[in-house]
Amino acid sequence: MGKVTLVVVGLIAAAALVSAQADAPKAEIAAGAVRATLYLPDLQAGYYQGTRFDWAGSIANLTWKTHSYFGKWFDRYDPKLHDAITGPVEEFQSVGYDDAKVGESFVRIGVGAVRKPVEQAYGQFKTYDIVDPGKRTMKRGADWVELTHTLGDTRGYAYEYRKRVQVTDHTMVLEHFLHNTGSKPIASSVYEHNFYMLDNQPTGPDTTIRFPFAVSATGALNGFIETRGHEIAYLKELQDKESIYTELAGYGTSVSDYDIRVENRKTRAAVRQTSDRPIAKLALWSPRSTVCPEAYVDVRVQPGQQTSWRITYEFYEAATK
Repeated sequence: MGKVTLVVVGLIAAAALVSAQADAPKAEIAAGAVRATLYLPDLQAGYYQGTRFDWAGSIANLTWKTHSYFGKWFDRYDPKLHDAITGPVEEFQSVGYDDAKVGESFVRIGVGAVRKPVEQAYGQFKTYDIVDPGKRTMKRGADWVELTHTLGDTRGYAYEYRKRVQVTDHTMVLEHFLHNTGSKPIASSVYEHNFYMLDNQPTGPDTTIRFPFAVSATGALNGFIETRGHEIAYLKELQDKESIYTELAGYGTSVSDYDIRVENRKTRAAVRQTSDRPIAKLALWSPRSTVCPEAYVDVRVQPGQQTSWRITYEFYEAATK
């Protein structure tokens, strides 16, 4: 195959991906000053078809007044790529992986039952073969979308998972309901991978992250950030291929500690993220294009029982520098 042919094939493939992104099923909701677009789950045409993140209602974009909060933060797109997705989007810890034999299925909540291959350990960034995608239904109104995912028996694990996304004049609320319909307990954790892109500004000194507790970092900061009491401050503008990842400490068992503010002091775009569950683990990942505080909550539910949790995003304008 000649170079010209390879170029043509590449252009055709790229055009097909662009078309797939544009044609992916979506839903728009609005209330007052908030406008949001959600990607909807679809086995063949969905924007995201990987196995890392919950397929239900990732936020393609959201605006409040003149500010924007989420969007396409990455360059490379493939629907099966583990992180080719916009946020907020959720990742659940796998259920039943450790006791599954090679060739058997384990559960990714919000994705379905996937096959365990020969491997040393679970691959968080790997795309697994989906054995059972479950069944999905949707209800919607002008300011809300409710997505339900039902998974039948997978080696004793089964569930009905419902996620409702609703906006008001200045908030977005994610409500989650998980009913364990199987014979085994479900023990997992889940976090919001927010992929904040406040007014599409690069990550740098204009960005501030604040908590209600004195925060500390457990990993190497490489001169990118430092902790200052209740704040995380960026010391430089991150460049392409630069990123920071660290787990964070300082929070306790109180629900009030789940209170994260991300602000851009240049454009004044700001968001406050809270929950009705305490933080189980807290991390920060941040390349140039997005800021991602990652707050985990534990999800444990016995057979025949159900549990629920809520994440609230309040949009506001920060003080100038």
